[in-house]
Amino acid sequence: MTDTLAHPRARAGGRSARRILRSTRDITMLPGLERALPLCEVMDGSEVARIDAASMDILENVGVVFRDPIALDDWRKAGAKVSGETVYPDRGLVRDLIATIPETFTYHARNPGNNVQLGGRHSVFVPMTGAPYLRDLDDVRRNPTLDDLAMFHKLSHMLPAMHSTAHHIVEPYDHPISHRHLRITYSSMKHSDKMFMGMTTSPRNAEDVIEMCAILFGEDFIETHPVTTGNCNGNSPLVWDETMLGAMRAFCRGNQPVLCSPFVLGGANTPASVPASVAQLNAEALSALAYTQIIRRGCPAIYGHYLSTVSMKSGAPMAGTPEISLMNFMIGQMARYYGVPWRTSNTLGGAKTFDAQAGYESATTLSSVLHAGANYIWHSAGWNEAGMHCSVAKFVVDAEQCAMAYRMAEGPKWHDFDEALSAVRDIGPGGHYLGHPHTQDNFQTAFFMPELFDNNSIEQWIAEGSKEITQRALEHAHALLAAYEEPTLDEARNEALLDYIARREREIPAADALNQEY
Repeated sequence: MTDTLAHPRARAGGRSARRILRSTRDITMLPGLERALPLCEVMDGSEVARIDAASMDILENVGVVFRDPIALDDWRKAGAKVSGETVYPDRGLVRDLIATIPETFTYHARNPGNNVQLGGRHSVFVPMTGAPYLRDLDDVRRNPTLDDLAMFHKLSHMLPAMHSTAHHIVEPYDHPISHRHLRITYSSMKHSDKMFMGMTTSPRNAEDVIEMCAILFGEDFIETHPVTTGNCNGNSPLVWDETMLGAMRAFCRGNQPVLCSPFVLGGANTPASVPASVAQLNAEALSALAYTQIIRRGCPAIYGHYLSTVSMKSGAPMAGTPEISLMNFMIGQMARYYGVPWRTSNTLGGAKTFDAQAGYESATTLSSVLHAGANYIWHSAGWNEAGMHCSVAKFVVDAEQCAMAYRMAEGPKWHDFDEALSAVRDIGPGGHYLGHPHTQDNFQTAFFMPELFDNNSIEQWIAEGSKEITQRALEHAHALLAAYEEPTLDEARNEALLDYIARREREIPAADALNQEY
């Protein structure tokens, strides 16, 4: 059948542009990050035990609401106390269940060269998702389309520090809500051969994702290999709803990892206290992690969260605050205490444009999540205006910042230490190293040189057009897209995916009005 859903390959610039790009920069994905930095741990052992004890007390005596009859029946069969919709799991049951979660596992991408490990010291950077607006290639704020989503998937494919294309980086408003998950998943699969996320907007949508993964990778393969990631948000305080739990079952039964993510608005749906907020969040995350193992023992799962603090002046969520960093440090310690991988959010900004506020907030968060030892580092590119828009300019700059952070997190490189020291003897007092053979051999790799920041003299900056960061970033994005080459997707699998989408779109009512917000 005709590939009516595929987007035509970007041709601007043609083959010559692609050759130039390949010769001037490396777009090969960086391997998954293996961190060498020491961890920042703000709690001592007694404080970790105190958070654990408080969380277990919440589970046993306050309970967690599971608004789902299947989950309630599952919990009863597992031996938990259930009263109405409230589950009161005892700490022994919770510890027994979460002990079966793998501490590390490998994500398998369409291109095996893009496989990455997760857990322990292994981390990945994943772009933002869920933006109802974008700031586009002209820095205009507007509603996104499926073509805009494809653009972000292409950029994710070409930015070395992005290990994933995520899923709905922006909402494609030109397609019915009931069909979007199919188009979004196909776009992730088609435009990149990196790993991707799967939609969990309903249990049936999650099942569609798993079935599409089975088409792409093979049913037997996904039974034993993680290839995608679902996200299940809790309704803090202490509620898990039927939609998320049904989607969680679809992913866990397919042996695909889910992020078990309480949604924290510190001071609004948690106490106005950092330690107490972490204790509540920890209880919420543990209850979901434990449930994944009731669904399927040994399936991969990830301790998740979304962290924000709330302005007591306006009620608006804030990014980059010191309390968010402290909570990340504490949550990292708790995840390691339980021996499970964990997710956090990165480069978050509340600014309305790509300005200094956006940069400061993002840099603060990026630094703290690396030092906290996060594994699945989500929302790593593009997030601004509290997630209301994804900025193309910020997307590519955030990705470069992640590449810089990656280099820092690798730690010092000692491979040429003796050779470099010999240069000190060669040059001696009062000389310079610019012409030394060691410098000539290593100047391109010894120190990270950002492409998008300008470190030239002001005279040269003016001569080159006085371009500020947003303009430079948008020009960079244009160049990447002009040079984009779609990674080849096996034609038979592509046809099977398109057939599946066409069938499901016939089966699913498209009653949702286009451009409807939700």
